[in-house]
Amino acid sequence: MRTVLSEGCGCVKGRNHKQYSKNDDYYTPPWVFEALGLTFDTDVCAPIDGIPWIPAKKHYHLKIDGLLQPWEGLIWCNPPYSQPKPWIEKWLEHGNGIMLVQMSRSNGFIRLWEESDAIVALTSRIQFVHLSGEKRGIFMPVALFAKGEIATTALKKSNLGRVR
Repeated sequence: MRTVLSEGCGCVKGRNHKQYSKNDDYYTPPWVFEALGLTFDTDVCAPIDGIPWIPAKKHYHLKIDGLLQPWEGLIWCNPPYSQPKPWIEKWLEHGNGIMLVQMSRSNGFIRLWEESDAIVALTSRIQFVHLSGEKRGIFMPVALFAKGEIATTALKKSNLGRVR
């Protein structure tokens, strides 16, 4: 099994899509979206078949690579954790939405930490929903990052944890 954690989109510019396996998909649990209370304009890294609890009007997935599409409005992004840097860069450039990503010492993560308007580290071990329906944790801590007024306000009101 690859060490990818994603919203279903293993797509990275120039990547061989034949390496993608649906068995590697882990989805953000519904309670995160319930706490945020938002409807996103686009989930930029969605599963091909969609997930009913992700509140987004539009979904970009593996077949229509979200990195190559224009991002408009309020964005939800849970990128492939094996290659988060291009997603972090595009998300920061867009400047409006919420991203869920693993914490690390990478330059991309440090930039994300420094440039986000609000951050909540999910200190309790989050249980993602696997494609099979079972809940599975990962070995790394994750955090939610907000950019823009609507996303920042929602994260502050969410009670998901202490906001930085």
